[in-house]
Amino acid sequence: MDVVEGEMKIEKEYDQGFRVEHEGDKSSKIKKEKQKKATRCDQQYQTPPPDLPIKFRKRIRALGGSDIALVIQKCLFKTDVSSGHNRLSIPFNQIRQTFLTHQEAEFLNSGDNEKKCSEMEVMLIEPSLHRDTISLRKWEMKKASGSATSMYVLVGKWNSVAWRNALREDETVQLWSFRINSRLCLALVKRRAKSNGYFFEF
Repeated sequence: MDVVEGEMKIEKEYDQGFRVEHEGDKSSKIKKEKQKKATRCDQQYQTPPPDLPIKFRKRIRALGGSDIALVIQKCLFKTDVSSGHNRLSIPFNQIRQTFLTHQEAEFLNSGDNEKKCSEMEVMLIEPSLHRDTISLRKWEMKKASGSATSMYVLVGKWNSVAWRNALREDETVQLWSFRINSRLCLALVKRRAKSNGYFFEF
């Protein structure tokens, strides 16, 4: 091997080593970002949630609503704002209090999780205070391990809700339930976390 070939080999090995190190750094950075996001979302779930904003309470009272309760406060994930998924997930393990009657829960349980999922049409007050109807279903998400995760989902018109209210990944939202003449209704509120742990409304 002559000097030129030797130098070329050294440069090639250095370049390969740099790429491996660079890719390793990139992978490590992505992993750290995911860990930060998971921690941030966990903290938002654990933080004592703020009360329902006054403008929502006024709107609910004007509609004759009562029995207001916080269903979930969550960090929006990519799948929650992806047009290809068209749904907001409400994992069972993040639900703060029961918001369905026994009859409603039994009705949603009667679906087969395929094309014949049982669903309820409910009124939704959006962050903009726009009102629309949306479908509530129960899903069983199968994992590779064979186990399943139960959750409720808002589907049907969810893409329109996300678009109208400019919902983005990593934002914090709250879903509240209330009743009008015993009929289930929902309200979606956008929140932004401040450094001191408190929240303020968009």
